[in-house]
Amino acid sequence: MSKKQQVEKVQKCNAVVSAFQATVKERAIVKQIEEVEEAEAKSSASPDEKNTEEAEKEEADSTAGPSTSQQATASARDECKVNQEAWSRLRDGKGVEPEDMDKTHQLTPPAYVRPKREADDDQPIEIELENKEQPPSDEMCDVCEVWTADDLYPCRICTRVFHDGCLRELGYLRAEALQEMRDTAHTVTGWSCYYCDNVNLLLTEEEMYSLMETFNQCKIIPESCLVSDELLQYRHFASKQLFDKDLTDEQEEEVLSQFTALDPEKKGHIEWSDFLYFESLAVLRKLRTENSLVRLLTAKERDTARSVFKGLVLDKDGVITRAESRQAQQSWFHKLNKEPQSCNVSISHVGPICESSPASSGSERSKTDESRPVTWADFLRESAIYIVAARPNSSAMHIRLPL
Repeated sequence: MSKKQQVEKVQKCNAVVSAFQATVKERAIVKQIEEVEEAEAKSSASPDEKNTEEAEKEEADSTAGPSTSQQATASARDECKVNQEAWSRLRDGKGVEPEDMDKTHQLTPPAYVRPKREADDDQPIEIELENKEQPPSDEMCDVCEVWTADDLYPCRICTRVFHDGCLRELGYLRAEALQEMRDTAHTVTGWSCYYCDNVNLLLTEEEMYSLMETFNQCKIIPESCLVSDELLQYRHFASKQLFDKDLTDEQEEEVLSQFTALDPEKKGHIEWSDFLYFESLAVLRKLRTENSLVRLLTAKERDTARSVFKGLVLDKDGVITRAESRQAQQSWFHKLNKEPQSCNVSISHVGPICESSPASSGSERSKTDESRPVTWADFLRESAIYIVAARPNSSAMHIRLPL
């Protein structure tokens, strides 16, 4: 029996149990209503037995509003109606539709819990090249936990699936982002859910605190867009704080190149999310080891890396060259290249490129180094940061591509 059939069987069983419980409850409520109405009928049949004070009190209560028993009766009837509607939906196998949900109780944005580094986080992890994982997508919406077959949109990074209506009600995606999801989620390009799209969520509490301290020192206002002058000012201030010197003309040009890469649509400003993702990846690149970055990869990402590596292996040794490895690392961003990128983004943390940074030394790489053999394990370690950097749906380039 497949997982889908098991889910349907459980849903039907739950539906029968719920219907039985609702029927029992309704009978009890109906009996209670009949007893209340009978008591009211008896009391109204002998009004002469009541004294004047009680009559005045009842009149005052009726003027003020419905009695407690009447309110209980109305509430019970409403609850019966809700139970009947719920049973009807479950009986049809559709469950609760996103449009019919009680938004105040059921569509609550999730509370994010930042990850914690494990003791063995920096230790190598063995990932077999031939052992393709092929994880199936979930069968129920991650928000409302309801299965509605073709109406679900999968994430290309994790196994979560979503209703577009649920995402719309959560307010995480604007109209154009929702349309992009509908257009790409079932294609080869794919779509990243709001968990995977936000690479800032990969940072631990300590790493995020360090990043926020830098923003505070550099007078960066969260949730605000940055123009080129503000980015230059930010880099100048960071250079003063970290290196106690101003940016050179060459470094200023590099900052403007970063700005261009983060503003692919040429709006004249950088969106806050793109700036935050760029800085978050810089923190990961600076503070995490390659082994730690490999542990961040999902099963789907590892499978994609396997396919790319196997496509490059031409000899019996099962290795590729470093040049081929660097070329393959650019393939993660093919989905983003709506227009040719004319410049790259620095991978250094806040501040300019220094002489010891990987970006500045890239042009001096020797031909001997380019022909160095790269195994599957080496390829995965070196590619992990680029695979993670390709998660966002944005067309901005959040990391410098290998030369």
